[in-house]
Amino acid sequence: MISDFQELSDKIDQLAEMTMALRRENAELRQRNVALAAEAQAYQLRLAEASRRVSALLAQIPPDQAEAEPQPQSEPQ
Repeated sequence: MISDFQELSDKIDQLAEMTMALRRENAELRQRNVALAAEAQAYQLRLAEASRRVSALLAQIPPDQAEAEPQPQSEPQ
């Protein structure tokens, strides 16, 4: 009977240790998640800025003369 209580006590101690370890891991994962979300947001801002700059550069390129003037089509013989 006493050994049953000791075994139960040991299992409760193991459960408590595992619970604390999982809580620590959960806290670490939450912190990592916040850091990754901030990093992702920073990358989104950089991507939006790069896209804006590329669009501005494309708007400055004059249209190609070949595209602006239609080519005369040869007549069938």
